[in-house]
Amino acid sequence: MRDTSFPSDPLQQFIDAVGIALDSHSVESKFLPEIGEAMRRLIADDHWLADTYAQPHETYYQQYLLHLDPANRFSVVSFVWGPGQATPIHDHLVWGVIGVLRGAEISDPYSAGSAGHAPVQGSPQRLNVGDVGYVSPSIGDVHRVRNAFDDQVSISIHVYGGDIGAISRHVYDHDNAARKPFVSGYANKAEGTPRM
Repeated sequence: MRDTSFPSDPLQQFIDAVGIALDSHSVESKFLPEIGEAMRRLIADDHWLADTYAQPHETYYQQYLLHLDPANRFSVVSFVWGPGQATPIHDHLVWGVIGVLRGAEISDPYSAGSAGHAPVQGSPQRLNVGDVGYVSPSIGDVHRVRNAFDDQVSISIHVYGGDIGAISRHVYDHDNAARKPFVSGYANKAEGTPRM
């Protein structure tokens, strides 16, 4: 069992770094690399993540809110993937930085085609522990993500340019050109910043 009494300094340092990057730059191409470097530092060690935010569900992947910026500029979440679990094809409509804390995940990129159809756009990208990836409407925003393992849990940390659990986004159907709105919410149903 992990020691959940360990102070959450690495998470707070990451939150501070994201705030500084956003305060310093208004252009995505400037702040994304800085946030990516801060993410690499955060996921270099996983002792800071409390067990509460690392619990898998036997059927569904879990998205736990770790921090919501008071001005709604960004949110930080942990994604917990049970063995073999995957998302539907979806978009974000905001920028995002993803870092793998434990295990590995695979992102299958798609493009948002006409009438909601989402054709495959490129080769799958595997992110292992310590790897960082990016999404945004300007660089590629539609993907399907899955746990790379069928026999173990994987956990990734995500930061998004808004309250990702409250943003109305879309899921896509690969086969029949259907696009549907959805709001992801959070597994911990937090209404603010949880205490670590």
